[in-house]
This record gives sequence, structure tokens and C-alpha cells, in this order.
Amino acid sequence: MPIITLPTTPFEGQRPGTSGLRKKVTVFQQSRYLENFVQALFDVLPDASGQTLVVGGDGRFHNRVAVQTILRMAAAKGYARVLVGQGGILSTPAVSAVIRKHGASGGIVLSASHNPGGPDGDFGIKYNVSNGGPAPEKVTDAIYARTQQVTQLHMTDTADVALDAVGSSRIEGTDIVVIDPVADYAEVMRGLFDFAAIRRLFASGFRLRYDAMCAVGGPYAKALLEGELGAPAGTVVNAAPMEDFGGLHPDPNPVNAEDLIAHLFADNAPDMGAASDGDADRNMVVGRRFVVSPSDSLAVLAAHASKVPGYRAGIAGVARSMPTSTAVDRVAKAMGIPCFETPTGWKFFGNLMDAGKVTLCGEESYGTGSNHVREKDGLWAVLFWLNLVATTGQTVEQLVRGLWNEHGRCVYSRHDYEAIPTDKADALMRELRASLPTLGGTSVAGLPIAFADDFAYTDPVDGSVSQRQGVRIVLTDGSRVVFRLSGTGTEGATLRVYLERHEPDASRQDLPAQEALEPLIALAEAVAQVRRYTGMDRPSVMT
Repeated sequence: MPIITLPTTPFEGQRPGTSGLRKKVTVFQQSRYLENFVQALFDVLPDASGQTLVVGGDGRFHNRVAVQTILRMAAAKGYARVLVGQGGILSTPAVSAVIRKHGASGGIVLSASHNPGGPDGDFGIKYNVSNGGPAPEKVTDAIYARTQQVTQLHMTDTADVALDAVGSSRIEGTDIVVIDPVADYAEVMRGLFDFAAIRRLFASGFRLRYDAMCAVGGPYAKALLEGELGAPAGTVVNAAPMEDFGGLHPDPNPVNAEDLIAHLFADNAPDMGAASDGDADRNMVVGRRFVVSPSDSLAVLAAHASKVPGYRAGIAGVARSMPTSTAVDRVAKAMGIPCFETPTGWKFFGNLMDAGKVTLCGEESYGTGSNHVREKDGLWAVLFWLNLVATTGQTVEQLVRGLWNEHGRCVYSRHDYEAIPTDKADALMRELRASLPTLGGTSVAGLPIAFADDFAYTDPVDGSVSQRQGVRIVLTDGSRVVFRLSGTGTEGATLRVYLERHEPDASRQDLPAQEALEPLIALAEAVAQVRRYTGMDRPSVMT
């Protein structure tokens, strides 16, 4: 069938955030809403002749419909080949792995990550570039600019492509290749970890409970943990991806993964628990009656990286997002390797990894990863932890306490205030920024402030500058309070308040985090007047 051209008019508000464009499903279901964004993307990309595109998503509601639309438009763009995951499924780290293995020019990821799914839930789309990582700001800015100008859509008038079996078909001059979604990713994992040691660990009776939260991580975890590594059947729970994630909120933290926490704190608890999110790029690791913070997880992996085959030669450096705790900074200093502090958003790590400056990186929002792909990777982190337990003979808790004994504990928490009216959130941040010049050298709520600023980042590789990336208030003892508006929500605004205090005294390292951070919580309220602006007496979520 020939390529057809359809008229269209721009939609407002199609600016991609830190992880692409995320809106309610009902927004994406508007006539030509998705098509406009995809056309804008294809309009700013170079000629696709001879190029390969990767397409896949987390299987949430509207995923299959969106895949078919993108395939028709990709054929009209002139791609030589499109690789699409079987059933329209590819985890976000798997998209990165497939792009890198097959030399694709880029990939389209259909996911709203950890946001709820279903007809009343959220949907999302983002573009990954040829290194496998999220598009940099210059690309997303160009896409947004084009969304405001697009007047024509180009696509083929063809029937839906069969997605449920591996194989090839053709649309116009484009080969559509349905691939096994797990195969390329599994190959990367085999090259990094000591699978034999992990098999011996499971054979010894070690018990793991992996909660895939009815999301895309299930097939990957089943194939590797139960299929290749010998974990008993049933180790992976909630393993079948569902369009509404079985009613679960697929965000792996102690609040939303409450069933996993309950199992790990029960009398007959497994040795280790883990969970991944909607698109399998985030992870939570739990020991028996012991929850590991994402910041500590990154620090532990960095400290013990040489015990894992893929990192045996050592790591070049580490990177963390600015709101993430400074635990990994302390490890890096002791190891004599650089530690980079970046804005939130995985795309900022890509340049550092491509330049060979860092090997491991992570964010406080339950995301860790390495230079094996250019996305955070939930199952990779779990395999890393299993490899360390198998190699060291230590439990999850012992590995974390070893970190605290050597470097002190960075007591840490994030307070989320969700669905705030956007004007109220903007007013809070505007007034907070206005107060910054007067805060340094003063005391607030009895705490001495060393400096306060609005974090800006100059990329050490390409020199690009990112401004207004979050307000930092740093005390004279190094404790921090950070304020930032999140770009991953779809309703109103989400204010995130990050709190960190270093505790070197081993006798105080087991204090509950909220108790240990009470002085900083009081400072945050005094400085930002969160209650007044949000109308909320307490955070929506504390992690």
C-alpha cells in the first residue's frame, strides 16, 4: 500500500520531560496525539535510509496500539529495518542492549516507567539514540519545537503486523523483524556475571523472592533466575506482564512493594528480596528484615565491583544524580577514582560512560546501572547483588553494614508531595530560589547553613550547561536538603524533598531514618513553607 499523508494540527504540552513524554492514557488516545509526537520525532531525525530502528514497551495499556502506529510511520520514514519485541514487549534496558548490539540508529521506548497503568493510568514515549541512551536535551528540545509546527503526518495504509511470534514481515521497503525480547539482554548478562557461582548459591538453598510487579521485568527474571540460574520455580512472583500491572503501582519502594517487604520481615523470610518496576529499569533490594536504600546499593556495588567478572579490571569512575546521597562519593574517594554529580535524568550519564569516565552510576529513585547499556537496569542490579553474596559469603545486611563501618552511614530519605497544583508548586520554588542569596552563613531551625544554591551542571564531555536542576541547602557538617520538582508525573506537579545526614557513630546508625532526620525536616519546612504552599500536612510518600 502507498504512503499516505494526513493533515494535522499541533497539540499543546508535548514537551518531553526527563524520561520522555508522559501523559494519561486518555490523552494519548486523542486522535493523532501520538502520531503528532512521532512525526515530530521523525521530522528532526536524519534520513533513515539503510538505518535500523528498535521499538518496544513495557506492555501497559495502549502499548500494542502505539506499536502498530509507530511501525506504519517508521515505514513511511524509510527505515530499512525495525526490530520490535515479541508482543510489543521490550524492557527499557533491553531496548538499549538491542540498539547497541545491532548498531541501530535509535529506538522508541513505550513506557511511563513506574507510573500506574491501565485505561485510567499513564502512558509514555521516549526516544533513545544510537548509544542506547535517552536522547539528550538538544534532541528533545528539537522534538518539542517541531510538535508546535507539525501539520502533516506520513504513514502507510497497511494492516496490523503480527507481533506474537518471532519472525519477519515487510511494510513497503521496511523489514519488520519481531525478536525474542529476552535473548540479546540475556547475552549481555552472561558476559558480566559469574553465573556458575550464582547457580551454586541457589543450589545451596539460598532463597530469593523477586517481585516483578506484573510488569515487563517478569519474563526476563523468569528466563534468567529460574531458567538459567536454577532458582526454584516460584522465585519470581507477579511475573506475567499485565496491561494494568494487576492493579499494582509498579514502583519498587517499601511503600508500593509492601507485599515483598512483608515476606522479607516474616518469621521464615527468604534470604533476599528484590523488585523491579514497570519497564524493569529500577530495582529495590531487601535483605532479611533489612531494607537497602538505593544510594547505599550504588555504593556497595562500587566498593565490591572487582569481585564481579565484568568489572574485575576495576572501574573508571562513578556518577550519581545530585539528589542521591553522598555514600558513593566516600567510596570513590577511598578507591581513588572520580565521582561525578549530575542532574537527574539518565541521559546525563551517557556522555560520561561514552567518554570512558565512569563505569557505574545511579539515582536515588531506585535506579542503578553501568556502561553495559545506557539505561538504568533493574535485573542487572539484582544479579550484581546475587554475585556479591555468592562471592563474599556475606548476607545483604552484612554487605551494607560493612559499607557503614568503613564510611559511616548516609541517613537518607525522600519526601514526595504529589499532585500539587502546578501554580502552587511553581510559587514555592520561585520563593525558595529568591531566598537563596540570604541563606548561606545563617542558621535556620538551629542548623548552620554553609551554602545554598540552585544546582547547575556543565557537562565535562561536551560542555553543555544545564541550569536550575534543584535547590540545595548544605549545612556546615555536610548534611543536605534538596528541593526539586519531578518531571515524571502526569497530574499536577510533584515536589520532592531529599534529606541526607552523615552518621559516623556506629551506635546511632540504626536509628529510624525519619527520627534521625527530624532536624532537617524542620529546616525544610522553615525554609520552603511546604505546608502553606501545598496544603498538605505530610508527604504523599516517604521512602
